[in-house]
Amino acid sequence: MAKDKIAYVCSNCGQESTKWIGKCPNCGQWNTFKEIRIANDKGANAAKNTAQLVRSSTTQGNKPLFLHQISAKDEPRIDMHDDELNRVLGGGLVRGSIVLLGGEPGIGKSTLTLQTVMSVKDRKILYVSGEESAHQLKMRAERLCREQNDNLMILCETSLENIFEHIRDIRPDILIVDSIQTISTEEVESSPGSITQVRECATLLLRFAKTSGTPVILIGHINKEGTLAGPKILEHIVDTVVQFEGDQHHMYRILRSIKNRFGSTSELGIYEMQQNGLRQVSNPSELLLTQDHEGLSGIAISSAVEGVRPFLVETQALVSSAAYGTPQRSATGFDQRRLNMLLAVLEKRVGFKLMQKDVFVNIAGGLRVTDLAMDLSVIAAILSSNVDTAIESGWCMAGEVGLSGEVRPINRIEQRISEAEKLGFAHMIIPKYNLQGLNTAKFNMKLYPVRKVEEALRFLFG
Repeated sequence: MAKDKIAYVCSNCGQESTKWIGKCPNCGQWNTFKEIRIANDKGANAAKNTAQLVRSSTTQGNKPLFLHQISAKDEPRIDMHDDELNRVLGGGLVRGSIVLLGGEPGIGKSTLTLQTVMSVKDRKILYVSGEESAHQLKMRAERLCREQNDNLMILCETSLENIFEHIRDIRPDILIVDSIQTISTEEVESSPGSITQVRECATLLLRFAKTSGTPVILIGHINKEGTLAGPKILEHIVDTVVQFEGDQHHMYRILRSIKNRFGSTSELGIYEMQQNGLRQVSNPSELLLTQDHEGLSGIAISSAVEGVRPFLVETQALVSSAAYGTPQRSATGFDQRRLNMLLAVLEKRVGFKLMQKDVFVNIAGGLRVTDLAMDLSVIAAILSSNVDTAIESGWCMAGEVGLSGEVRPINRIEQRISEAEKLGFAHMIIPKYNLQGLNTAKFNMKLYPVRKVEEALRFLFG
């Protein structure tokens, strides 16, 4: 019997080494190298044999092809019957792909996966659960109030070898593993969830997916740092990394793509958590702007874009005198470092003294927005709270703010204006550079082009 090899892997970035190193040469972290045992080829052969049985007889093996012999047409994707999930995946689930769905405990990963596969009735699906019993999954399925799916099979198993045996018998079209941290293989002498087990199990499942053409969805946990648990190399193994995030105290959930070999990583899916499952939010602007804040200071509306979807976001700010000497700077749903930069621009370029004041910024609804066009609304909300003057209703804005106080151009300006006009806004502040080539005659709302932050504030506060 071949002897297992010993290797050392950085738990932070996945860097490999033949010996233990105190400091990782790739990411610079200390004491992150862990010893792993590289198993022999027994587990790999099990994955290969299972894939050969699952793969149909009409599928040919891989062979070298000339470039002109390769078809450039898009591969047919599996419709998941969920518009939000299809958008984030790039149009659907690709055959032979392996997708990692991560999120905090209790955020709704298993609920999203189960209600999605219950809607896919034209495919044979095997749902492998290592955390919950079949009775718990049955109770969840009944709570979701979905129609019965006769092609969905549940397997409660944690041994990868036993899972492959059931796959040979069932031959599913889609395989779901919930979660990868609970699966273990007999070829590795360590507990489930360890670096070695997660790495080896993910590698064998990847070989099975690529050889058989069966898509595999892995569900993973989030550690206390907010990243996917397990070695960083797990993210390198899979084709797509999708993160399900949100606050458990808010009803909104965000599905965000971190890595996608078959589509864009800028797409965003929004769900609303309800008693009977997750509901797709096709127009998040109407839900985010339902409350009337007329007459309240510190609130500004921004037209943001995530992926190809524009929606209006409410930015809230609170400025108060620092009671404990050192001013506090807090941002929820917005980049903390960018908030500090915008406060420095306000003080240096505009002349507002906020050094001795606490500043709190919040994106309403529990969303986390990364669009740079939010800068203008953040500054407007901060100054509105500072002078305790409300911004008139019907105003929205979009623009990136530079270090010299200029308002820089943004992308997809027409989509932002159309979304604001559709929701009844009459005035919108935009960067002046975006007027080039823009047909303003087709918009009924009044546009206010600005070059500097001072001009935007003059329009808002007079």
